[in-house]
Amino acid sequence: MSADEENRLARVALTWLAEPGTRAVHRLVERLGPVATLDLLLDGGSPDGWLHTTVAARSTAGDARAVAAEALERADRLGARLVTPDDEEWPARVAGLSTLHLPDVTRRVDGETAPPLCFWVRGSWPLGEALERSVAVVGARAATGYGQHVATELGYGLAERDWTVVSGGAFGIDAAAHRGALNSGGLTVAVLACGLDRPYPMGNAGLFDRIADTGLLVSEWPPGAEPLRPRFLIRNRVIAGGTLGTVVVEASARSGATQTARRAIYANRVAMVVPGPVTSAMSVGTHEFLREFPKARLVTGVAHVLEEVGRIGTDLAPLARGPQRPADTLDDDARSLLEALPRRGAMGVDRLAARAGVDVRTALRKLSLLEELTLVVRRDDGYALAPPAKSKRGKPATAAETSASA
Repeated sequence: MSADEENRLARVALTWLAEPGTRAVHRLVERLGPVATLDLLLDGGSPDGWLHTTVAARSTAGDARAVAAEALERADRLGARLVTPDDEEWPARVAGLSTLHLPDVTRRVDGETAPPLCFWVRGSWPLGEALERSVAVVGARAATGYGQHVATELGYGLAERDWTVVSGGAFGIDAAAHRGALNSGGLTVAVLACGLDRPYPMGNAGLFDRIADTGLLVSEWPPGAEPLRPRFLIRNRVIAGGTLGTVVVEASARSGATQTARRAIYANRVAMVVPGPVTSAMSVGTHEFLREFPKARLVTGVAHVLEEVGRIGTDLAPLARGPQRPADTLDDDARSLLEALPRRGAMGVDRLAARAGVDVRTALRKLSLLEELTLVVRRDDGYALAPPAKSKRGKPATAAETSASA
């Protein structure tokens, strides 16, 4: 076995012995290399007591190197591959997880946020290339119709603009974002908290197959690994740290989606939140996140997201404006004359000028302009508002209503 093969096997074995993200293991690998680290841990030389206990317990279930070799064979049959930091397609951005430290940690799973040792990948795209221009779109499993609509629009719009849409493959917001990207013909990546051969939830198995055909399925766990609850939080650090930004569409008061955004904040990535109805239980978490983290950005669509993660000075969101109306270009005198006209009937120039507070000469000049814009009509007894125009809904709209500024 070559040195490269030994290193790859050791990385898989270490991930099996201790959960991904374990800082003690990552530090040892950085200092000693994966093979020497594996030998040290198997000989009982762990620097942390709990890690020593974990390695000893896992070792009773089998030989770590044999388990790793079996995982590699299983992945090969599955059509998946192992990607390590020594490979050209390794996503460089995940190295930033080495500086991710969450404050006020009370659970071990929140403290173990080290960079991955390896990834299992199914799909033809190079992993690093897929994640280079990527945005995570995450949210509630029990999503509302509003949330699913927004997530689908975001997934479609981002992928249409050649951004990779990353999510966790769950029901609700995750699935909507993936489907939006797929429907646009763009690239999407699902980061799983289990083995690639045990897609969770099973109800999304068809979606996972579609993603694997045109995008990527990614996991830190070897084939056969179960989707245990703590693994979702461990997985979330990769979604947050491997992308340029994370968008939370909907989240309840206790939500894994806001935990992903929290990791994005502390990994110095952009965290974005889509607001929702204040009466919706699925928006409580998003609104509270905005209150807790002033650095989080409120976004309402693709343009806002791209302004946060895109190129400075280039991907700017247009200012929100109402529809352009003829009266928007009027100056103060013309607008005053238009407002001074009676809603019914006509009015002579002298009286109209006095009512609008302009001189007669100015009134005649501005009334000619209003005629050209079809906002007023000239009659024998003076000037009047133009006849009502039909609105898109088929209801008459007065000229004054048509001319009102946005």
